[in-house]
Amino acid sequence: MRVALTIAGSDSGGGAGIQADLKTFHRFGVFGTSAITAVTAQNTLGVRAWEAVSPALVREQIKAVAEDLAPSAFKTGMLGSAAVARSVAAAIREHHLVNYVLDPVMIATSGDSLLDEDALEVLRRDLIPLALVITPNSHEASALTGQPVASAHDAVRAAELLVKEHGAAAALVKGAHLDDAAEIVDVLFVDKPIVFRGARLQSRNTHGTGCTLSAAITAGLALGHPLEETVGAAISYVRNAIAAAPSLGRGSGPLGHHADVPPGFLDKRNSVTSD
Repeated sequence: MRVALTIAGSDSGGGAGIQADLKTFHRFGVFGTSAITAVTAQNTLGVRAWEAVSPALVREQIKAVAEDLAPSAFKTGMLGSAAVARSVAAAIREHHLVNYVLDPVMIATSGDSLLDEDALEVLRRDLIPLALVITPNSHEASALTGQPVASAHDAVRAAELLVKEHGAAAALVKGAHLDDAAEIVDVLFVDKPIVFRGARLQSRNTHGTGCTLSAAITAGLALGHPLEETVGAAISYVRNAIAAAPSLGRGSGPLGHHADVPPGFLDKRNSVTSD
C-alpha cells in the first residue's frame, strides 16, 4: 500500500483540512499520514478561532513520518504562519519528499483568513519552487501572482505565471470563483494549458472542496498516475462528493467523501504501482 502525507490544519467540523484529506486518501486506497500545522475551532458556519502548532513540532511530525512511513506523495494545506511555512520548507528539503501538491490555503469557505500576510512571501519564495503542482483558487492565484483572475483567460495566464515565473512544475487554477455562473473552468498548466470544463452544481455543501481536490491529486500521484490523468480524476471525484454531500450543519456543509472515484482509475492500481 502506498503512503500519502498531508501537512495541514485540523478542522473540528470534519469537513476540511486534515480530516477531509484523510477521508480522501482512504477513498483512493492509500494509507494516510499527517502533520498538523494548526488547530481550528470551526463548523459549517465559520472559523471561531485557531492557533498554530509550533514550527518545531510540525517539523518533528514530518520527520517521524518520513523516517518510517516514507510517503510516495504529499500535500500542504493550511500553514497559517511564516514560521510554520519556513519549517515545512526545511523539512521537505531535509527529507527529500517528492510529488508535492501545494494547496495555498488562505481563506476558508466561510471567508475567514487562515494565513498570515508574512507567510505569503514564504509561499512564493520557499514553497512554490518545490511543488510538483500548486492548486490555488482564483482569489489565491491573484494574491500569489499579483494579477486579477476573473475569467478563464485570466486563469490561464495566472497558471502560466505560477510555472514560468514562480517556479512550480505545474499549476492548477480552480475556477469555482470565476464569474461564469453556468460552467466551472479549471486550468492546468505544465508546458501548455489544459482546460477542464464542467457544469456548475448548485449546492451549499462545498466546505473543504479545495482540500479534497488537492488530497485526491496527492493520492493519485502516490498511486503512480500521471498528473493530467490524476487532476481529471480528482475534479470528477470532487463533483461526485458535492453531489453525495450529506447536507449537515446550518452553513456550508461538508462533502460526501464516500463518493465514487471515476471508473477505472483505481482499477489500475496494481499495474501502476507494481515495482
